[in-house]
Amino acid sequence: MRRVVVFGTTGSGKSWLAERLADRTGLRVVELDALFWGRDWQPAPVELFRHRVERETGQEEWIVVGNYGQVRDLVWRPADTLVWLDLPLPVVMWRLLRRTIKRAVTREELWGTGNRESLVNAFSRNSILLYALKTHRRNRERFELECGFLAKEKRVVRLRSRRDIERFVLSPLP
Repeated sequence: MRRVVVFGTTGSGKSWLAERLADRTGLRVVELDALFWGRDWQPAPVELFRHRVERETGQEEWIVVGNYGQVRDLVWRPADTLVWLDLPLPVVMWRLLRRTIKRAVTREELWGTGNRESLVNAFSRNSILLYALKTHRRNRERFELECGFLAKEKRVVRLRSRRDIERFVLSPLP
C-alpha cells in the first residue's frame, strides 16, 4: 500500500479513515477538498485543481481523500489500493449531521480557507445534508461499476459497516 485512495459519499468518514491509515503507514494524506475549495466556498477552476492534485501526488507515496470526478484519472490510475467507504444512508446521515453541528458550533475553519460550516447553510438549499441524501445511491452505483472494472488491476477494499472499518484499520498491512 503505497498509493491509496479513500473515497465514499459525503460524511462517510473518509478523512478519519485516511488519518488512521496514515498513522499506521507513515503515508502523507492529501485532502482533495483542501485543493478544491478557496475562500468563501469558491471552487478552484478545473485546470488549477488538476495542477494542484498533480503537484501533491507527484511523490511516490500518498493517501488521497475524496471523490472529485475532475481528477479521478490523476489519483485512481496511479493508485495501488482503492478503499471505498460504502456505508448505509442512515449511518452516513447521522455522522454528517453530528459533524456539521459540531463544526458549526465550534466555528471550525476548514482546510485553511477561512470557510466554516453554519447551521443556516446546513438546512438550506445548498445543504451538505441534502447533497448527501441526493447523491448517496448514485455514488454507490457509480463506484460499484468503476471498482468492478478496476478490481483486476488494483486492490479494492469495500467497507460497508463500522465493524468492517475497524477490522480493516487493525488488519496487518499488505
